[in-house]
Amino acid sequence: MKADIGFIGLAVMGENLVLNMERNGYTVAVHNRTTSVLDAFLTGRGNGKKLIRAETPAELAASLERPRKIMMMIKAGPAVDSLVESLLPHLDKGDILIDGGNSNWEDTERRVQALAEKGILFVGTGVSGGEEGALNGPSIMPGGAEAAWPEIRDIFRTIAAKAPDGKPCCSWMGPGGAGHFVKMVHNGIEYGDMQLVSEIYWILQELLGFSPADMHTIFSRWNGGKLDSYLMEITTAILAFNDSDGKPLIGKILDAAGQKGTGKWTGIAALTEGTPLTLIVESVFARALSAQKEDRVAAHAVFGAPERSVAGDRVKIVDDLHDALYASKIVSYAQGFELMRSASETNNWNLDFAEIARIWRGGCIIRSVFLDSIAQAFSENSDLANLVVSTRFSAELKAADAAWRRVVSLAVANALPVPALAAALSWFDGYRSDRLPANMIQAQRDYFGAHTYERTDSPRGEFFHTDWTGHGGSTTSRTYTV
Repeated sequence: MKADIGFIGLAVMGENLVLNMERNGYTVAVHNRTTSVLDAFLTGRGNGKKLIRAETPAELAASLERPRKIMMMIKAGPAVDSLVESLLPHLDKGDILIDGGNSNWEDTERRVQALAEKGILFVGTGVSGGEEGALNGPSIMPGGAEAAWPEIRDIFRTIAAKAPDGKPCCSWMGPGGAGHFVKMVHNGIEYGDMQLVSEIYWILQELLGFSPADMHTIFSRWNGGKLDSYLMEITTAILAFNDSDGKPLIGKILDAAGQKGTGKWTGIAALTEGTPLTLIVESVFARALSAQKEDRVAAHAVFGAPERSVAGDRVKIVDDLHDALYASKIVSYAQGFELMRSASETNNWNLDFAEIARIWRGGCIIRSVFLDSIAQAFSENSDLANLVVSTRFSAELKAADAAWRRVVSLAVANALPVPALAAALSWFDGYRSDRLPANMIQAQRDYFGAHTYERTDSPRGEFFHTDWTGHGGSTTSRTYTV
């Protein structure tokens, strides 16, 4: 008996994806670098399943139907290159390698091109959903060598989550590193969403004095409306979870957040593309600041605790928090899709933004009820410059505007850090401004470096230089971007 697909890497995501495939009728050959992990899986959760043990890459390749399909779920970086090299001697032209980890999209671009020269089809695929999603149906975002898609499509769409309308949450993203880029941006939006929720939680607790039980009730109510999402759902569950002593566990968790790189890569991509991903980048920096726990404790000893007070109707404040969270959430997605649009144009990927929104409706960490509205917005206008100017979202941002400002003002007045909420609002104010103070920046650049400027009374693309001091030369610096 030959296996339908080979799988390498049996950590949390890997073993659950294998079980998902097997449950859906596929025979899977499994391999892991650490033999003890392979043993534990095959004698444990994998016992009695349609699985084939492969001790080596050679055994794995020999156990597969042609063309061979091998999916890797291992640590990003050099480990992927090393594994690919170990597999190549055992592969033939037309065989397919799939990297399902969170690899850097630029690495995937390189691997697609390099392996194409050897006749091997390489696919970089984003997989989102965590442990539960991997087992029961994740959102899957493959891209790379398009000739591989007909060979892997049925497997991927079968194991993928199903959206509320029954459609599988899996579509081909595009060539090269498109799949991993989309997954990277997905994770960037995830960073933004998580930071926004944490800031609202902090205001509720530190300023309004709500208990975890109180907040559980609030978040549960919100999750029944337009904030309905997986992250809201699990936040509700977390707030209701008690430790062994009967006290809320959330209060015992150290305030130092970890990260694995996709948020950072999203920020780097935004800087490269010149796309203002302010909320998402602030969310990455917020995690970095949280990790400076000891330094923050020392600074607290120097500056002391700020005095905090709040007046007014707390019910109204809670309503404001709901609207501020929703408005900022719109910005988080808007920034992410703007980055994907820019990268798609730069790399000629031709990303389908409506389809991306559709496959994020189920399985993935950022699934939310309003992804249907995002899909609709892009279906109605595929050339939409930014989600915030669409009919629905522009109306909702206008409706939330006053509450959004009250929340940010309240937090700032009480020394509560809200970098994501504030960054979202500041970006919104900048994006909707027909004029910004960048004219002063251009004047300064021209003054000290002869970088030139455009004029409001001349056509775009025509540049000028002023001898500001009266003793400068006429030579100017060329305009370019690196």
